[in-house]
Amino acid sequence: MNLRSPAFAILFSVSLIAAAGNMALQSVLPAIGREFRLSDTLVAGAFAISALMWTVASPFWARLSDRLGRKKVILIGLGGFVVSMSGFGLAATSGLERWLGVGVAFVLMTLARTIYGVFGSAAPIASQAYVADRTSPEQRTQAMSLLASAQGLGTVIGPALAPFFVLPLIGLAGPMYAFALFGAVVLFVTWRRLPSGEVVRKPSPSGRQDHAGKGLWKDPRVRDYLLYGLLVTGAQAVNISVLGFHVIDELAATGMAARDAQPFIGIAMLAGAAATLMAQWGLIPLLRLEPRDLMRWGAALALAGNLMSIASPGYYGVVVGYAVVSMGVGFARPGFTAGSSLSVGAHEQGAVAGLMMSLAGLSFLGPPVIGVALYELSEPAPFVANALLLAAATALCFVSANLRRGPPDLPDRDETPSPETPPASQPGPEGNR
Repeated sequence: MNLRSPAFAILFSVSLIAAAGNMALQSVLPAIGREFRLSDTLVAGAFAISALMWTVASPFWARLSDRLGRKKVILIGLGGFVVSMSGFGLAATSGLERWLGVGVAFVLMTLARTIYGVFGSAAPIASQAYVADRTSPEQRTQAMSLLASAQGLGTVIGPALAPFFVLPLIGLAGPMYAFALFGAVVLFVTWRRLPSGEVVRKPSPSGRQDHAGKGLWKDPRVRDYLLYGLLVTGAQAVNISVLGFHVIDELAATGMAARDAQPFIGIAMLAGAAATLMAQWGLIPLLRLEPRDLMRWGAALALAGNLMSIASPGYYGVVVGYAVVSMGVGFARPGFTAGSSLSVGAHEQGAVAGLMMSLAGLSFLGPPVIGVALYELSEPAPFVANALLLAAATALCFVSANLRRGPPDLPDRDETPSPETPPASQPGPEGNR
């Protein structure tokens, strides 16, 4: 796959809009929780259901994308995103305007996020597998890094745009309506313009076929990549979930209300996203680091960012510490994603993509709730816990033989990218399939 092709641009947009919408929601969620007068832990805990659904559904979407084709599963995921964001916005508006009781509105908001948990993993799983199907091993790290950078760019756009959509009539729910509309546009473009995502079958030398990746999480080739990814993304989930409350509380000391703190939360998230993009768009292509090097630098930088958050309280300390953490994750995510992809054969790419998406669900299942609960007990506590997780991830890079030497050269790896699917002669009623 040509990384400048329209197909890659569409896949990039799919990841971008999902990340932007979710980070926009994440940036206004603490203020909504405070407006509802709910405890911080309850707000974080209610959304663990969404993460649980994401984790459970990810392997299903991975297998379905092998059978049904990548494009159709991407469309399903985008549809789930649009429905979820619209439903969340309506529920939030109903509660903020007191059309419904706060408890009922919050239950409906949780239901809307559960819809995203079920369907949300479909699009990124199928997008990653689509790219893996059509890139050579030499292209894979760069392609995965660019695809991951879409999430980084989304974390810039989401929090940066969110304050502009907090409008008088729709209030804090405005960003959800806006990103539901943007998601619908991306859904239409994907349906009409993305070439077919049909999977090209490549049997492995051992004779394993489509679902040989079942149980891949126990496979020693990828097990340590998964463990590393779980440690790093779990720590990141804590940082993201605590950030809004942390900023509100630091600014509350100056007399600022929670609603007025929203732009400052956006600035903090913007700093983190900019650091991620600097890593993925600037440093990774410049330094041409291998997956093992990306993982080492990533965990070490994220560790340093959490230590900075402990040592430097105050709003600016929060911003700088979060930016350093985000830069570390910007290195780490392409490292363990590309490393795991390169460690398995072409016939297992859908399965390994599903495992990588399961990590996103697992990382937001327990860690945010635990992190916010620790934060309510003591401000430095979640950052101390994160430092321990990231120290373990850094050590794993040197202790694990697989992570230390990097992905091997596999005989059943796809040495030549699949040819680009020729354009359809004319789109039918369903567009270019």
